[in-house]
Amino acid sequence: MSGFLGTNFPILSVEKLGDDLRSYWIEAPDIVRAFGPGQFVIVRLDEDGERIPLTVVDVDRERGALRLIVQAVGRTTDQMALLQAGDTILDVFGPLGQAIPIEKSERPYVIVGGGVGIAPVYPKAKALKEVGNRLISIIGARTKELLMLEEEMRAVSDEFIVVTDDGSHGRKALVTEPLAEVLEREGEVAEVIAVGPPVMMKFCSKVAVEHGAPILVSLNPIMIDGTGMCGGCRVTVGSATRFACVDGPCFDGSEIDWDEMITRLKTYEEEERIAREHWCRLRGVPAAGK
Repeated sequence: MSGFLGTNFPILSVEKLGDDLRSYWIEAPDIVRAFGPGQFVIVRLDEDGERIPLTVVDVDRERGALRLIVQAVGRTTDQMALLQAGDTILDVFGPLGQAIPIEKSERPYVIVGGGVGIAPVYPKAKALKEVGNRLISIIGARTKELLMLEEEMRAVSDEFIVVTDDGSHGRKALVTEPLAEVLEREGEVAEVIAVGPPVMMKFCSKVAVEHGAPILVSLNPIMIDGTGMCGGCRVTVGSATRFACVDGPCFDGSEIDWDEMITRLKTYEEEERIAREHWCRLRGVPAAGK
């Protein structure tokens, strides 16, 4: 495992993508030099902050900067939503996890991103396209407002499909519907790569298995230290216990015990709600996106 930890990482720019979505470019040249698609960082905003894992969405190697897209869903991400260009983040530790292999194939890759999962699937798609692969990309969200990186994903795709649950943009469907259609049409693909909410990845894996297609997913279990010490991110893959932080975060979707993982993700829901409400009340601010 490689990793670089420094202090006071400058925020170069902040872009508001939606009520509770923000894009950050952060100066972190050591991390950028070692980064591979699929890896993530652990961020701590200040001395009193918790450690949160965030997937690296993109890197600018000339500037030595990395891009994070963050949805405000809790205490720390609400706090991060208040940061502006020129502010600093105390700790950024990484790159962590295993980068995915980038290989050229005569068969197409099928890329599926759901909601905030569009952000972590983008660097994988970009890297695969850069070595000359044919990409069929499907992105989706509940509504048009929750879609992100549409133009970036379109630019790296040979075929591009957009769906929303409510039909407010693109086709009214879940991502599993066009995924099944593409796999039926193509016959054989190099791989399906799906990132999004766990339930989405579970059913994408089911569709892939039904069509005999390999599928890679990126997991987002509870994670604390990111180095395999705490065991919080353990998941069952096949008959073995794996740690998403050091063995993943990408795994064969057909081998994951999805029901176990989804149940474990709910472990601290009440504590997270209380922490968020307490932080916002102390500062007299509403939760981001509210």
